[in-house]
Amino acid sequence: MPAGVPYIVGNEAAERFSYYGMNAILAVYMTQYLLGPDGKPAPMSESEATASLHFFKAAVYFFPFLGALLADWLFGKYPVIICLSLVYCLGHVALAMDRTIVGLMIGLSLIALGSGGIKSCVSAHVGDQFSEQNSHLVSKVFGWFYFSVNFGSFFSTLLTPWLLNGFWQFAGPRLYPDARDVDWGEVAFRYGPDFAFGVPAVLMLIATIVFWMGRHKFAHIPPGGKQFLAESFGPEGRSAILRLLPIYAFVTVFWSLYDQSASKWVLQAERMDREVLGVTWLASQIQAINPILVMIFIPLFNYLMFPWLERRGLKVKLLFRVLMGFLLVAASFAIVAVIEKQLTEGVRLNISWQLLAWLVLTAGEVLVYGTCLELSYTQAPNRMKSLIMAIFLLTVFLGNFFTSAVNYYIQNADGTLKLAGADYYWFFTGLMLVASVCFIPVAILYREKTYLQRVEQG
Repeated sequence: MPAGVPYIVGNEAAERFSYYGMNAILAVYMTQYLLGPDGKPAPMSESEATASLHFFKAAVYFFPFLGALLADWLFGKYPVIICLSLVYCLGHVALAMDRTIVGLMIGLSLIALGSGGIKSCVSAHVGDQFSEQNSHLVSKVFGWFYFSVNFGSFFSTLLTPWLLNGFWQFAGPRLYPDARDVDWGEVAFRYGPDFAFGVPAVLMLIATIVFWMGRHKFAHIPPGGKQFLAESFGPEGRSAILRLLPIYAFVTVFWSLYDQSASKWVLQAERMDREVLGVTWLASQIQAINPILVMIFIPLFNYLMFPWLERRGLKVKLLFRVLMGFLLVAASFAIVAVIEKQLTEGVRLNISWQLLAWLVLTAGEVLVYGTCLELSYTQAPNRMKSLIMAIFLLTVFLGNFFTSAVNYYIQNADGTLKLAGADYYWFFTGLMLVASVCFIPVAILYREKTYLQRVEQG
């Protein structure tokens, strides 16, 4: 195992804690905590918040293209990751310091630039640590890389909503109108939106430091310069991109559904009975079930289910795993559509029904996202690793842009919606099913061509 891998995985766990902690509370923050210039409450409507959140996510997954160009062409992956990580930290600081729409826009813009810029570089940097001699470990390491993403996500999704809404339930003097101040012995502990965004800022700084500590352990692939341009626009580069684009077109639809688990699903959970195991959970905390399930499904699929199938002569191709994931995601939205119908009819359902949808959605996520991470690295020519990863991440940009556009379009002038209630979820369910059927010939016809870094003598 390459010596630099633990530093990358540790960095990713802390960075994902930072990102998902902030992401978990955005929908609630925009609809309940946002202030106007006069300091008075100025929250967004649910549709406005959904559209804004998905526009932000679209930007996060647009900037990997810029990061990839800077890394593969001009500077190399390591310098780009370090510099843009600092920009990322500043974004969290802006959110913590300013609760107006201006602070929100500045903070989210910096996070989109910083987080987006490093996304394609970090995952490609993982693969760069391997050569043909230890290529058999690539799949396992991408699994652990994905595991670390969800390890950080789990704790942040539980902790950050508590910091936003209040975790310690003691009576204390309220010294601030927008946050709680609690006497705890001789210590006054203040928490609220500024603290909820401040903790992710600290974690992002820790992530940057961990990555910097591994600088002498990494295999540093130099920027390609003119060779990068020649390879990217040459026959081999064009061939790799053209072979992957049809796959990515369908993955775009997956993201348009999946990322609504942080927006529409959270807002739906607000209207449900959230008592489980004697605890009433916050709506934004329900997302914590996702990383738990991911950490279960990754070893379950990679070490049990797929090896078991192979021993019986049935090896599931990478793209057929993606197809299975598409169908599961469609099924999860069908479950949520049924829940929404019951809620609009006045039935108060327990959150355990949505947890069933999370179970199905997460199984689909592992099959689609985990597989595409590996596919995007192994199918990319060696000087184009970050660029191909950035093109893959553009699917998230396009999926969220589509969802944002839909949420803007369905708003009528009188405040009603063109797609209301369960119809909204059935629309996306049908969209995913159609995409799944159309994806079948792509999965059948695709032929893999694997590229891995070679060990250079001297």
